[in-house]
Amino acid sequence: MKAPFLIVETGQPALRLRRYGRFPHWIRVAAGLEASEAVVVNVERGDALPRREGFAGVIVTGSAAMVTDKADWSERSADWLRDAAHEGMSLLGICYGHQLLAHALGGEVADNPAGRESGTVRIDLHPPAQEDPLFSSMPLTFAAHSTHVQTVLRPPEGATVLARSEQDGCHAFRWRDRAWGVQFHPEFATHHMRGYVAFRGEELKKAGRCPTTIARDVTAAPQARKLLRRFVKHARGLHAR
Repeated sequence: MKAPFLIVETGQPALRLRRYGRFPHWIRVAAGLEASEAVVVNVERGDALPRREGFAGVIVTGSAAMVTDKADWSERSADWLRDAAHEGMSLLGICYGHQLLAHALGGEVADNPAGRESGTVRIDLHPPAQEDPLFSSMPLTFAAHSTHVQTVLRPPEGATVLARSEQDGCHAFRWRDRAWGVQFHPEFATHHMRGYVAFRGEELKKAGRCPTTIARDVTAAPQARKLLRRFVKHARGLHAR
């Protein structure tokens, strides 16, 4: 049997989107993982994280929580991720997971001075991405789905920033050679993204943005979605060594 991936569940989708399942299901489908190839631990609910041995890699979900609140479950997860990163586990943090991994490794997370980012955004790769195992085969500019108000203001020491958007200077980073964080959501399909725009509609209006226009401009993001399968393939290759 293939070694499973651990999916660390840090939150739940917006209520109107729960008919599509929980974040681990969205991630597993996009990553091409069978149910038997994933172990889900809901740390927000208080589940204990398991021993690290035996997993091919770890994927940390998004959440409506704020890393800066430093909730007990979040800080315990950060400690676990810090140890896992230093032990050389293959890690991928998504949105909240991206910020939590940066925080765990000594980076700084805070509200984005540019405000809430929502919708299908343009991601621009930095030159180091051309040598990165996950990003090297991607175009220099691609579409991705994003919904967040906090950001990685300062990446961890030793991290390489791989991508940015107009509103966020750290949309992806790699720490050493086996830990990645991405602010965008590679697991989102267009219906997920439009649902989140609708869910955050009043907040977007208060920020002077038009949710109708943002929703209309949502498009498919196939290059971003492929990132999960690349991570799975790369992590399996490393685990087999």
